[in-house]
Amino acid sequence: MSDNPCLSCGACCAHLRVSFYWTEADDAPGGQVPARLTERVHAHLRCMKGTNEKPPRCIALQGEIGRQVACAIYELRPSPCREFNVLEQDGTPNERCRRLRAQAGLTTQRIS
Repeated sequence: MSDNPCLSCGACCAHLRVSFYWTEADDAPGGQVPARLTERVHAHLRCMKGTNEKPPRCIALQGEIGRQVACAIYELRPSPCREFNVLEQDGTPNERCRRLRAQAGLTTQRIS
């Protein structure tokens, strides 16, 4: 885990709105995302606080982008965060990740 580039990046957490179905929040039966860290987008959709702002930055993101970051609710994070990976399922680099890193001014180091 120490060579995980996500631990020194954070670009996705500071460039995307993290939207998810409202039942993922802990104020719904079976939900786990802390509701106090979310806001309503509409009747069926929530997002992580801070990610609906300009510029976005998730309230759960700790640290300095490009240096050292962590998610304060990593084990409880919503599905968009769980599904966004540095590599695609076939092992190729995630192109969206590469673009977000470039937007954040981070080097596009080879990730494998």
